[in-house]
Amino acid sequence: MADDASAPAPELTLARVRLGAGGPLVRLRVANGVITHVVPDTEAGAGGEQVLDLDGRVLLPGLWDAHVHLAEWASARHRLDLAGTTSARAVADLVRDRAGAPGDGTVLYGYGFRDGLWPDAPHKELLDAVSPDRPIALVSADLHAAWFNSACLALVGKGDHPTGLIREHEAHEVLSALPATPTEVLDGWIEDACRAAAARGVTGVIDFQFGDTVGDWERRSAQFRPAVRVSAAVYPSHLDTAVKRGLRTGDEVGARGALVRVGPLKLFTDGSLNTRTALCHDPYPGLEHTDGAHGIEQTSPDELVRLMRHAAAHGIEPAVHAIGDHANTVALDAFEAVRCRGRIEHAQLLSPQDLPRFAQLGVVAGVQPRHATDDRDVADRHWAGRTDRAFAYADLLAAGARLEFGSDAPVSPLDPWLAVAAAVSRTDDERPAWHPEQRLAVPDALVAAARGRRLVRVGDPADLVVVDVDPLDADADTLRTMPVHATMTNGRWTHGPY
Repeated sequence: MADDASAPAPELTLARVRLGAGGPLVRLRVANGVITHVVPDTEAGAGGEQVLDLDGRVLLPGLWDAHVHLAEWASARHRLDLAGTTSARAVADLVRDRAGAPGDGTVLYGYGFRDGLWPDAPHKELLDAVSPDRPIALVSADLHAAWFNSACLALVGKGDHPTGLIREHEAHEVLSALPATPTEVLDGWIEDACRAAAARGVTGVIDFQFGDTVGDWERRSAQFRPAVRVSAAVYPSHLDTAVKRGLRTGDEVGARGALVRVGPLKLFTDGSLNTRTALCHDPYPGLEHTDGAHGIEQTSPDELVRLMRHAAAHGIEPAVHAIGDHANTVALDAFEAVRCRGRIEHAQLLSPQDLPRFAQLGVVAGVQPRHATDDRDVADRHWAGRTDRAFAYADLLAAGARLEFGSDAPVSPLDPWLAVAAAVSRTDDERPAWHPEQRLAVPDALVAAARGRRLVRVGDPADLVVVDVDPLDADADTLRTMPVHATMTNGRWTHGPY
């Protein structure tokens, strides 16, 4: 059993620390997990108090990753890395190097391929040629597609699948049918992943992992104290159970008190850009006059409203996945019909008339700035002529929307500084900024990365991050690699030399 969750957090004073980016030197006292005093550093502290001299480093509100798939991210850290591959053939070459002896019947997992710009198509025959016996299961970077070889297709009862490339709901079904990682192994990976997140200044996450996420975190919290706060999403298949239990968004669950809480209800309107299944008003180039010309509708508008209304009536706020402009219109229409609080996840392509509706309806825009830099080339091809309103963070902010940054890990790494840098620079390579008019100022990016928290104030939870460089003085490269000196969650150090 891990440490006693009921034990109070230690009391201490942080001295000679700068209060926020560009802020003054202060002394800050923490007791019982709460900030109790903030005074100019010239004032002496009480005798006998524990004082930590931070030597002029910068103190910021703790950062959040407002959209992760923790089990997927933790698992991806142990899988064949397919990021950066430029063709199906290149992926097959990586698989050949890792597949091992022909007699190895365990599943080889890979993660991170993006086929939207490849010159060749993923096909089971390519994988069969390099690994005819060992099952191969490769997951796309956006989690909306799976590429299997014939041995793996047979393992899940899909031996007659023509290509081995499976998308959307069917992809989730076949991946779920594969042998599961033992619970104790996966939980250990997740505990390590939470510690790694804390090392980058993260004090909380919204975990959108598919399945019984609340139940999984109730189990984990009895085994270990997570290094971050966790808001555990509810999926429609578990909504009735949550309602019967009387669970509401924000309720504490599990053995770690306030560290694990019930999150939002996750719903889907469409697919993704890379798979050309994001639901758009205009057709995808080259797909005109086909059934999938405009993407796919995952949930009908009537069913979306029904589910949102049912959840909201029982205190569970919805989080609606919407990527294409049509999908975002449908999601906003549903929020207008139900009149509930909630979130839209991704909001990647927006119609101009929908921009002010986020603020009008009180809907949070949960966005992932690394997607803008990762997907700029795919967007230029498949959303040609519309990218001035893609990943439109400055326009959303100007329209009064509340932005909250996430990574969608493992789609991009669980590191909020990558999101801040992408939002500020709109590039992650040597190319000029992509649609620089949508860049955010550093202070606004930091607020979005802290889930709306702008200031460190008396009475706030002691969720804090100490960095070695003032973000206002940092260039894009320094923001990406920001040296994090220490992280505190709920008054306890979760990273650092203390």
